[in-house]
Amino acid sequence: MADEEKKEEKKIIIDEDWKQEAQKEKEVLAAEEEAEKDQEDNAGPGSLPPGNFAALVSMLTTQALFALGFLQIKGQEKREPDLAMAKYNIDMLETLHEKTKGNLTDEEEKVLGDTLSELRMGFVKMTGN
Repeated sequence: MADEEKKEEKKIIIDEDWKQEAQKEKEVLAAEEEAEKDQEDNAGPGSLPPGNFAALVSMLTTQALFALGFLQIKGQEKREPDLAMAKYNIDMLETLHEKTKGNLTDEEEKVLGDTLSELRMGFVKMTGN
């Protein structure tokens, strides 16, 4: 019987400060989710994503791939590669790489470096040099 009394006496004690902090965090997360939902609702069709470094690299990369002929517009005739435009976009990425040296995160540096390597290899493949 003594064991049963001990089991009954054991209660979970919850720190009130912890409960308040958890509630505050829950409210903050709910407010953030609501703000994101409002932003998505107001964005509308055709809205642009936020401008950032990754978007800039992606835009220049897409232009270079298109100029090299690796990307095509669906429904249009296949176009001849525009090597001058491809070189220009690759050069723009190279300039971006040089001018941002030491100011990029490790991930940004890797993405930009790998992208440049791939584009250069594609350019060499297209030119045969």
